[in-house]
Amino acid sequence: MDSDKLLNLATELGCLLAESGAEISRVEESVYRLLRAYQGEDAQVFAIPSCLIVSLKAEDGRPTTRMRRIRSHGTDIELLEACNALCRELCRTAPPLDEARARVGRLPASCRRHRPATVLLGYAAAPAFFCPLFGGGIWDALSAFFCGLVVGACLLFGGKWLGSNSFLRTLVCSGIASLLSLLLVRAGLGSNVDLVTIGVLMLLVPGVALTNAMRELVAGDTYSGLSRTAEAILIAMGIALGSAVGLGIGQIL
Repeated sequence: MDSDKLLNLATELGCLLAESGAEISRVEESVYRLLRAYQGEDAQVFAIPSCLIVSLKAEDGRPTTRMRRIRSHGTDIELLEACNALCRELCRTAPPLDEARARVGRLPASCRRHRPATVLLGYAAAPAFFCPLFGGGIWDALSAFFCGLVVGACLLFGGKWLGSNSFLRTLVCSGIASLLSLLLVRAGLGSNVDLVTIGVLMLLVPGVALTNAMRELVAGDTYSGLSRTAEAILIAMGIALGSAVGLGIGQIL
């Protein structure tokens, strides 16, 4: 068994799982089962949200290790399900390593990708539905719709300028959301700036990150849980600080 090819296969699948939003225990268990299915001796897997380390003993007895940096995180349920299904199939059938890696490489392209216009519509519709839930009227919902459209455009197309820093991205987007909400209410499109702002900020709330953090802490993955908790706290601080800055600028104008 070619240990280098096996390690490359395992780390690639593990990184796809982590990038699509899988919890750390799922990443470690999936990679470990894949290694054992191909008779990887003394397989060891360690993962945190930003790094994956996989090690096994080669045929000559040497320990061989791969380490991959995980830079991007998100929530892609379809890709996550596809990775899970393929991992189970590879563990059950153990096809040749070249074939298995080719199938793993085709996973991202095989999942559906929505058009930017559809994604923007989702970003706009979510605040428009949250606003009445908090007590806003139809005009408040319409204001939240336009604000969500702008914030969604920043999230979707602003990666070139905002980069991958979640704190900075959240800070800028929450500032834009609060400022635009205030300006729209002043213009007469809406009556309650607080409800409009809260509805739009729901787009930025790190609900999935905090839920995964609590689950990993309960499961005993302390390092991963603390890392995700710190990330959620930073995002929450970015929302609070950005909103305050945006409203402050709006009061000056």
